[in-house]
Amino acid sequence: MRKLSYLIIVCLCLCSGVIPLMARQVTAFNTGWQFKKGPFATDPMRAASQWDGKWETVEIPHTWNAMDMQVQSGSFYEGAGYYRKTQFFPHDLEGKRVFLRFEGVGACAEVYVNGKLAGTHKGGYSAFACEIGTALKLGAENEIIVKADNKARPDVIPVNQNLFGVYGGIYRPVWLIVTEQNNITVTDCASPGVYITQKDVSKKSADITVKVKLDNAGLQPAAVTLENTIYTQEGQKVGTHSRSFDLSPQGTQTYLSTFKLKNPHLWQGRKDPYLYKVVCRLMADGKVIDEVVQPLGVRKYEIVAGKGFFLNGEKYSMYGVTRHQDWWGLGSALKNEHHDFDLAAIMDVGATTVRFAHYQQSDYLYSRCDTLGLIIWAEIPCVNRVTGYETENAQSQLRELIRQSFNHPSIYVWGLHNEVYQPHEYTAALTRSLHDLAKTEDPDRYTVSVNGYGHMDHPVNLNADIQGMNRYFGWYEKKIQDIKPWVEQLEKDYPYQKLMLTEYGADANLAHQTEYLGDALNWGKPFYPETFQTKTHEYQWSIIKDHPYIIASYLWNMFDFAVPMWTRGGVPARNMKGLITFDRKTKKDSYFWYKANWSEEPVLYLTQRRNADREKRTTAVTVYSNIGTPKVYLNGQELSGIRNGYTDVHYVFDNVSLADGKNILKAVVSTKGKEYTDEIEWNYSGEKNREIDSYENKNEHSGF
Repeated sequence: MRKLSYLIIVCLCLCSGVIPLMARQVTAFNTGWQFKKGPFATDPMRAASQWDGKWETVEIPHTWNAMDMQVQSGSFYEGAGYYRKTQFFPHDLEGKRVFLRFEGVGACAEVYVNGKLAGTHKGGYSAFACEIGTALKLGAENEIIVKADNKARPDVIPVNQNLFGVYGGIYRPVWLIVTEQNNITVTDCASPGVYITQKDVSKKSADITVKVKLDNAGLQPAAVTLENTIYTQEGQKVGTHSRSFDLSPQGTQTYLSTFKLKNPHLWQGRKDPYLYKVVCRLMADGKVIDEVVQPLGVRKYEIVAGKGFFLNGEKYSMYGVTRHQDWWGLGSALKNEHHDFDLAAIMDVGATTVRFAHYQQSDYLYSRCDTLGLIIWAEIPCVNRVTGYETENAQSQLRELIRQSFNHPSIYVWGLHNEVYQPHEYTAALTRSLHDLAKTEDPDRYTVSVNGYGHMDHPVNLNADIQGMNRYFGWYEKKIQDIKPWVEQLEKDYPYQKLMLTEYGADANLAHQTEYLGDALNWGKPFYPETFQTKTHEYQWSIIKDHPYIIASYLWNMFDFAVPMWTRGGVPARNMKGLITFDRKTKKDSYFWYKANWSEEPVLYLTQRRNADREKRTTAVTVYSNIGTPKVYLNGQELSGIRNGYTDVHYVFDNVSLADGKNILKAVVSTKGKEYTDEIEWNYSGEKNREIDSYENKNEHSGF
């Protein structure tokens, strides 16, 4: 039965399968796995008897932390888990090369094939590939065992689980790759083996270089031809370069092709994310023996201190959000449909740029950003703390990130670290080494490091191309309004520095609502009103948009996410700074604030619909409208006294007097022959007093 299943898989792959790549066969390897959570008393690789007992049948993606890391602070399993799969490999694979490519295993992995160690990997967010052909028994069943361990280690970043949880398991897809003896390399940091660079990009021309790494696993030089071709999005050939040579069996070989595109169709972000296609074919005896296809978005990124971000020579608005990958009830074991859902929300709110924090995320996600036109920031999980033992691993993870993601036109910057401080001297040196590595691997993209303090002369700063700062005015420090003097002082003192506001915002527990709001909230208390989050974003975006010195801003966060070491705001293991709840079911008021300000889609929205049990008879009504001045009716009577708020989509009615009992508010805008309405219900049953603890934190501190 297993033989038949394998033959069916091969047939599907060759005929109309998962990824039809000519001689290279790429097949999903995600079913038929069994899982057993450790720890074991002895090493299960050495003690066969340990494999007896109950195993759970699972499908990849899988994590063992889907619930425990999300529901109870500090109480989750971190340690070893084991995956087992038996697979029949036919004699047809004689003379072929066989690889397993893991897109993500949390966090350290060991791969065994028939008891032989085939590969190891340290880092929960980057892909890795193992060549397993020499360990296989052809014409027989083979046992594959993967040990995954998500226990925090001082030599593997992140070195703790304080800012987010590292979910254990094989939580991204696994692929079986079969090639001929000569191939476009599979094991160059699990990259495509193809690297596309572009120079002197303009509307008139662009210089494109395609670098391909080739590998000969034989004992003799092989006569091959490498053909690199660029196609338009519509499938028309733009140019091709062919070269024949003898491929050495000693070491990986690198070959370059250069192209000059005339009048290129530029990749223009969300407006026009046009993609060419680069096809690299390796041929022998007139037949294609390997093929890799990569995207090419022809674009030029430029950052000018004090002026902003430029795409293809034109100013480009960087409306930014951040995204953690985990979902309620799923952890990080996501399918493409979950990534698509998140991207749809990000597109809907009107964002133009995304910071994927604080680690490398799915390659599928990056590919979708290429096609959607989102400009993205990719980073490694060097966060929160250093130990002195992580330098080698941080460099390794950065190298993997860059090589695996090199060809995504949507990526403009490599993130080196987030809020890493003492010891300052070590951290500064580590950042410089990461910057140097990034520039060696990819001279054409920017680098960024992020500080949670607000002053430019912090001792770990200015070791990357861009200085990011996370600022939570009104939440962790000072008052909401202090964002303005902060940025104005930086503009005055450091006009030549490239600065980004890389996190800002406030938590919002939808169960917490109040009309009583100050200018700062004591985040140490368990009361996190949604209305305070809304107030924070309303004011702070109004300052950000008027200060081009802030080259890009990234609100924290698009979605609520798990923080397994914390209990805050009355909910364990939860960061609630998202614009959308952890279960992706509810969009908070702040979501519509940004959609009204950023999106071209029509927005008419009455705020505080969840703050329905009103505390004051005389109150204010706020409306977001990007389609014109709204009319608002209270219990059928039109309100007067409308005024503009912080931006031109912000409308406020002050001193609105509620009736006893139920009150119906209705907003109406008529534009272009269409009427838009929004309606909410409030209830008033008498005055209610609420004391909100607020304070000004003198110690500048940024959280997660």
